[in-house]
Amino acid sequence: MARRTQRERQAQRERQALCDLLLELGPDQPTLCTGWTTRDLAAHLVARDRKPRALPGLAVSRLHGITERVERATRDAHSYEDLVVLIRAGVPVWHPARIPAVDELINHAEYFIHHEDVRRAQPDWKPRDLDAAARDKLWRPLRLVGRRGFRKSPVGVVAERTDGVGRLVLRSGTGQVVLAGAAPELLLYAFNRREQAVVDVRGDQAAVADFLAAPAGL
Repeated sequence: MARRTQRERQAQRERQALCDLLLELGPDQPTLCTGWTTRDLAAHLVARDRKPRALPGLAVSRLHGITERVERATRDAHSYEDLVVLIRAGVPVWHPARIPAVDELINHAEYFIHHEDVRRAQPDWKPRDLDAAARDKLWRPLRLVGRRGFRKSPVGVVAERTDGVGRLVLRSGTGQVVLAGAAPELLLYAFNRREQAVVDVRGDQAAVADFLAAPAGL
């Protein structure tokens, strides 16, 4: 039972570790999110957790301006420390993610990515040694994220795990590249953290060049 509980709380573990790091670094440090400091990222997470008006713009690009306004208002309405307190407290009682299974589904990958956005924007970062349960859970959303993230690729894209057994065709096409890496690194790559993700892009020279030249899908 203890092992099962540990596996079910990966999202909470990422949330709390990110909060610890945000407090350690302070509000004005860079992140991998273009134009965002740690304060901006904290405001984004509070708005995502607590401001329903911000949610449609996270999925629909033409509504993103609304989300940005909500995030700015959230940032300006709270001190940095209070933003971190709100993140650490988790979602409100009305939020579906109060159910542990829903929390894992919608928040584990989100908080992992943003934790790494902060970690990997700092000097001398190294990939974390995540346990097998965490790595396996980060492999699961790769099919959906990868299909979106590589939809503009002119060649086929296959992801192959190097930290376990797993192979996913993320895009079909003439020619093919293989993205080889640990599950967390492949997920980061699919989320367009390509320069920081530890992933080996394999294939013939022309296919690799075409793939790398294409814009990200996300």
